[in-house]
Amino acid sequence: METEHVDETAPGEDPEDRPSWWHRDHPVFTPLSGFFTGLVAITLLPGIYAAVLGAMFSNERAEDLFPWVLVLLLVPLGLLAVPRTRRFGAYLLLGMVLTALVVAGVAALVLWVMVETGS
Repeated sequence: METEHVDETAPGEDPEDRPSWWHRDHPVFTPLSGFFTGLVAITLLPGIYAAVLGAMFSNERAEDLFPWVLVLLLVPLGLLAVPRTRRFGAYLLLGMVLTALVVAGVAALVLWVMVETGS
């Protein structure tokens, strides 16, 4: 018994413009991309946001506006609400939380070592 090849391209759509099988069907693509997007989001975006605020506003105004970076935490929650993006949103949130925990843990360990050694 042979299976038929189903052409998933829409009329007028070039098959080369579609993502490869790796982006559509590989079971590891969504978790990896979600986790590392969360890692980048929690490490780079607050710094970039602070730099842009510092360039555009005075220091006092930039300090007042900086807490708005917490809106970034709503992105994975919005992705979790939509069934189509739920898996990506879960791994995005996991990447953000684990990165924050690792950074906080290393900072606490370094602070503890510095206090204990008297540095």
